[in-house]
Amino acid sequence: MKQETFKTEIGGKELKVEINDLAEQASGNVLVQYGDTTVMATVTISKTEKEGVDFFPLTVEYEEKFYAAGKILGSRFLRRETKPSDEAILTARFIDRAIRPRFPKGFRKEVQVIVTVLSWDEENDPDILGLIAASLALSISEIPWSGPVAALRLGRKDGNFLVNPTYPERIETDFELTVAGLESEYAKYLGNDEKDNILINMMEAEGNETQEDVFSQAIEETKPHLQKILDFQKDIIKKIGKEKVPFEGRPIEENLENEIKEFLKDKLEKTLYTDDKNRMEEVGNLKEELIAHIQEKYPEENYREYINHFMEEEIDRIVHKNIIESDKRVDGRKLNELRKIEAKVGLLPRTHGSGLFIRGITKALSILTLGAPGDVKLMEGMEIRGKKRFMHHYNFPPYCSGETKPLRGPGRREIGHGMLAEKAIFPVIPNADDFPYTIRIVTEILSSNGSTSQASISSSVLALMDAGVPIKKPVAGIAMGLMSDYKGEYKLVTDIQGPEDHYGDMDFKIAGTRDGITAVQMDVKIEGVGKDIVQKALKDAKEARTKILDEMKKTIEKPRESLSQYAPRIIALQINPDKIREVIGPGGKVINEIIDECGVSIDIEDTGKILITAEKESAGEKALAWIKNITREVKVGELFQGKVKRILDFGAFVEILPGQEGLVHISQLASYHVNKVEDIVKIGDIIPVKVISIDEQGRINLSLKEAKQQENKQ
Repeated sequence: MKQETFKTEIGGKELKVEINDLAEQASGNVLVQYGDTTVMATVTISKTEKEGVDFFPLTVEYEEKFYAAGKILGSRFLRRETKPSDEAILTARFIDRAIRPRFPKGFRKEVQVIVTVLSWDEENDPDILGLIAASLALSISEIPWSGPVAALRLGRKDGNFLVNPTYPERIETDFELTVAGLESEYAKYLGNDEKDNILINMMEAEGNETQEDVFSQAIEETKPHLQKILDFQKDIIKKIGKEKVPFEGRPIEENLENEIKEFLKDKLEKTLYTDDKNRMEEVGNLKEELIAHIQEKYPEENYREYINHFMEEEIDRIVHKNIIESDKRVDGRKLNELRKIEAKVGLLPRTHGSGLFIRGITKALSILTLGAPGDVKLMEGMEIRGKKRFMHHYNFPPYCSGETKPLRGPGRREIGHGMLAEKAIFPVIPNADDFPYTIRIVTEILSSNGSTSQASISSSVLALMDAGVPIKKPVAGIAMGLMSDYKGEYKLVTDIQGPEDHYGDMDFKIAGTRDGITAVQMDVKIEGVGKDIVQKALKDAKEARTKILDEMKKTIEKPRESLSQYAPRIIALQINPDKIREVIGPGGKVINEIIDECGVSIDIEDTGKILITAEKESAGEKALAWIKNITREVKVGELFQGKVKRILDFGAFVEILPGQEGLVHISQLASYHVNKVEDIVKIGDIIPVKVISIDEQGRINLSLKEAKQQENKQ
């Protein structure tokens, strides 16, 4: 087997690359190792172009393998990997967003990238390795791709930055940034200083109200490491890279283009620059008129695909030109102006909380449900095993964009947008000790015209406050866009929508409170963005989200004082952990009796914390009293009315509290000599007893004789 090995050091650890012929029928394949975490990336290209598509047919798959973690997981009856986990889908999207812009425009051959995790050491995340491996596999293959791309994770702990922090280190960080970057000769035109050639072409971040200057500093901190990873890849590519398949792009047909331009004149620009919410539908109608006109002139030819491509290029040119040269947006707004915002809460009568957020014609409705602690999501995968008590799910039904499509489960986009909003809101969710409920929010996108993921953040926060969840602060998000050329001209655009979203150069989503950033996601259609663009975008985004928070405040200023009458009530109780077995009972007999009798759910933690969840408060109080009686610490001298449960020759066992019995010795039944226990008491009798002693083993000794004497004195 052929094999070449390359090594470098990143963040104090060895990054090792092996190029071999294990997957020799793929166009390119590499193994990348960091610590003991190892991934394999393979890339393959189709022989012919895919017909009838107006997009680049790239698929990226990220495969988590249970064997990589040395685990046998999955369904008990299947015991194998099935559909990708949400985490795997998010990582696939992470890789896709970094590599997609580097393929040539107009490329229509199918390309598939598969990243497989072969070994996982429980310290180093495979996602960074997956992107580096994909970059290298594409770079050394014959597939036309303008790489390489480098990736890095940066965390911050106690004010210090950590390069590629381990899982234990990441738990203690207050900020985490993941970036992809590349070298570009155009860096100085896209916001960088003269000597800085590194552009950022993808990033994700989450933080606990991270300040904008810290965010900018973190990005700059990654650049030397990105440069080192890029240089490492370039050395490998130079030694073993294959010659690329030539791609010349779409041939220009001058006569046809002149015909198209003559037909369109200024019709396309006039159609785009209207206040009509259906402008893109009108653009589509204009395109069909153009196609019909050209087919009438050239009936023997099929120029539909050519015209589609021309129209896309022309819209892109018009939108860029008008914003860069004259600050002219398609809907007439100023570059930093938000669309009209509306907010409502309490729309649905029986749900625990609901919020509607409207920005332009983008409308997001979020519905919140509160559940018992036992309603948490159980997670079991290659990397993650645990419980999740806060969930946000995002739905994008076809009607929201005026389309008809089959209704299926959530796709990658829905999972990605849902998780972005979840990360943005999570820092303000109260901890389980203060608010022990499981929280699930579902956002339904009712109407879409750009930035629905950020709208879902605002609608979710409205639903949280409507439900009375004591969040620390409200959160809002905004999508920043960019129009640029390679002459050094660029303009930032706030609250992108419609054509600005589709044809713009950047989608920079920034969410946070008034005091800092909680989540970020950025991808680009150009080579990348530099320092100046990032800093200006962060500044404009802060101003925009402050305005959004002001509008939300007009509707609801803070969480409601009380929960919905339809929300369950949770009662917390702390008991001695040694008493847990008494609450549960043999085979769960006692706890199941409480649950069935009271109509509640009960969660017991190893610490002795008990959480009772009830639909009605009275049911919860009944269960609480029951458990208190079971776990009550009996003291010497206390009087009880107990029930005789068992009779033996030497005495009677009496239940004084649920699950707690004591012995009344025959000598303690009366003040005189008793021949037979049955002469004094029978099974089922309710009798007064006094606790006279508790031995070292916790056994309780009772006296009927002394209880009666004390009663007589009173």
